[in-house]
Amino acid sequence: MKYNPIKKILILVTILAVPGFLYYLLQEKGKNRYKPLAIYGDKKVANTFHSVRGKQIPDTIYHVIDDFKLVNQKADSVNWQTYKDRVVLLNLFYTTGKSYGVDFANKAMGGFSKLYEKNKMLHFISLSIDPTVDNPAILSGYAKKLDANPAKWDLLTGDSAQVAKLVKQGLLLDALKTTKNGESAFTYTNMFILIDTHHKIRGYYEATNQEALSKLDDEIKVLIAEELRNMRDGR
Repeated sequence: MKYNPIKKILILVTILAVPGFLYYLLQEKGKNRYKPLAIYGDKKVANTFHSVRGKQIPDTIYHVIDDFKLVNQKADSVNWQTYKDRVVLLNLFYTTGKSYGVDFANKAMGGFSKLYEKNKMLHFISLSIDPTVDNPAILSGYAKKLDANPAKWDLLTGDSAQVAKLVKQGLLLDALKTTKNGESAFTYTNMFILIDTHHKIRGYYEATNQEALSKLDDEIKVLIAEELRNMRDGR
């Protein structure tokens, strides 16, 4: 029987999803409440306030990922407006990477993209950390190998300086170019990053850790529920 790693990941995520997800459900006066996900990055107290049960609470300014202008595997220009009102799951990669970590992360991202294929609130982004090599034509061929649905999963590249800034200052990750056996390689933070519709980071998950992937599936559901609730309440 042919080994299918994507199928294995999908089965694992499905089996582990329900009990983990229930952890986040809290009962309060007979209503389902969701334990909110953390917001990552620097934060500071604002000069404005909001009221909670008549008490003035200082607002908090959270880290937000700045806008960008990159291109995908179809050579279409994309920015945050492209993903308006969508939760984004993002990871770093490069097409010449042949390590276990790169391969496993690609398969996991593929598994999630198929699992949530019909969910219009969730989009997937793989950002190349080797933009000098990974042009749109290269990404197009790579996307076909990954069976990446271009309507659901973007492989992005662009100006090297802008990519580096997005990785370091926006995503708060590290990516270092090295040379191994005369060939370029990268040492980087191999994580999945969950980003809300306001471009705030809501979770980091080790791309090669099965427990982390199960937690990610739980927290995707939690974040989508939060976003739907905010839309309903006009926030």
